[in-house]
Amino acid sequence: QVHLEESGGGLVQAGGSLRLSCAASGRPGTKFAMGWFRQAPGQEREFVAGVSWSGDNTYYADSVKGRFTISRGNSENTIYLEMNSLKPEDTAVYLCAASEYGPAIIAVLRTTRGYDHWGQGTQVTVSS
Repeated sequence: QVHLEESGGGLVQAGGSLRLSCAASGRPGTKFAMGWFRQAPGQEREFVAGVSWSGDNTYYADSVKGRFTISRGNSENTIYLEMNSLKPEDTAVYLCAASEYGPAIIAVLRTTRGYDHWGQGTQVTVSS
């Protein structure tokens, strides 16, 4: 069973920075394409950023491009989300996701359909 664990959320003032981490376990020897999504109260879950299994390809939602950076860590299925110049509208629960069975197509990996495993999420609150 694949388990994803996020960490690093918190409360920050507008203009500040946070770094989220996610570690996936349960499939030794398998590297997943992974991504970050976010969900604010009463809103649908939305794509934030994704990274290929190799780390060579990264892609972002327009709303965070230039402010957020997704990267892979040295561990097999660890990813990070560096968030800078945070805005109040970035406030949400941020969820990590891993794609084990889906097609490696970026258009699909920009949607929830592209992912098979999800973490519980970590709260990010940006105050104005």
